[in-house]
Amino acid sequence: MRLNEYRILWILVFFDLPTETKKERSVASRFRQDIMRDGFAMFQFSIYLRHCNSRENADVHIKRVKKLLPEKGHVGIMTVTDKQFGMMELFYGKKEKELPDTPQQLELF
Repeated sequence: MRLNEYRILWILVFFDLPTETKKERSVASRFRQDIMRDGFAMFQFSIYLRHCNSRENADVHIKRVKKLLPEKGHVGIMTVTDKQFGMMELFYGKKEKELPDTPQQLELF
């Protein structure tokens, strides 16, 4: 199946982890580092996102995030199509901000 804006997905990971003790800060930091090693990029401080070329690829990365879940805290995982992601409006104050670049995909015929 050809890649298109409805098949390509973005995974968003939202989290609110406790950071009151040194150990909790370490766990939260390790979670952020681990998901970044899996290709997620910071969108906002507690929101990370990753571009995936297919549902199958997204499922692999979602499974990896689930294995990394800390004992405490709240974590949400959401997928949206590239089309839905492209309709998002971002603002810094009242100034509109451009969406992050979509990674380039090499397509072989």
